[in-house]
Amino acid sequence: MDRQRLTITLKQDILDRLDATIDGASIRNRSHAIEYHLGKVLGSRIQTALILAGGQGVKMRPFTYEIPKAMIPVQGKPIIEHTVTMLRDAGVKKILIHIGHLGNKIEEYFGDGSRLGTSISYVKEAKAEGTAAPLRLAKKELQTGPFILVYGDVLIDINMRDFIDFHSESNSLATIAITSVAEPSEFGVVKMQGNKVVEFLQKPPQSPGMSHLIYTGVSIIEPEVISLIPEKGESHLEDDVFPKLAKQKKLSGYPFEGKWFDIGTPEDYERALANWPKS
Repeated sequence: MDRQRLTITLKQDILDRLDATIDGASIRNRSHAIEYHLGKVLGSRIQTALILAGGQGVKMRPFTYEIPKAMIPVQGKPIIEHTVTMLRDAGVKKILIHIGHLGNKIEEYFGDGSRLGTSISYVKEAKAEGTAAPLRLAKKELQTGPFILVYGDVLIDINMRDFIDFHSESNSLATIAITSVAEPSEFGVVKMQGNKVVEFLQKPPQSPGMSHLIYTGVSIIEPEVISLIPEKGESHLEDDVFPKLAKQKKLSGYPFEGKWFDIGTPEDYERALANWPKS
């Protein structure tokens, strides 16, 4: 990322307040502190996000006979509303929601997003064709710059602004948020070298020495990645895109330690209800 050296003069009390925010992790040093707080005032450098909420949620039946999985409530709000407010609070201006199964209920609930202080539009898909196909459908809206991608059944406590800064400095075509789990074989398993993902395996069989780092369903993607998606037919980021980027060393991994729930089964839902903090 291009930078310019500047000389500035600040009052001591402002410097003291800046230094008090440095924690060595999310804010690494004084220079990063200045960038971070200026960024909060000026808004996010990433203006667009896509939420994938078109799946049928078969494993969450009978809930999903009546409502889309992304609309299942956690602490009084639909799962997807937690994501929308997280993106809004990070300064993202435009949110696209990919809808399919019972998608009209999502559209009726959120409308144009003005109720939540954001702008929402919809990418409609008649037939589910995987996690990569929605990017192909929304190509026109996503081609202006990097965008955030979030799966609609994910609850995540992540410092989105720091995630964006990390990607901006990564020199990668995509950055995935990663965490560690006890049983990784149900997810996209990643092998790291430094900040780069060098191997991405989707739901591999359990084996000795397997990495416990997995993809959380949250990523930042450059628009060039869309060209890797086939023009027609079913395609998946986890099978068709991320493994290729990993081999090319163009995929980065952002580890975080916040709460994360992939609400794929009733058991996952129970854990989220018990552990996700109330708003």
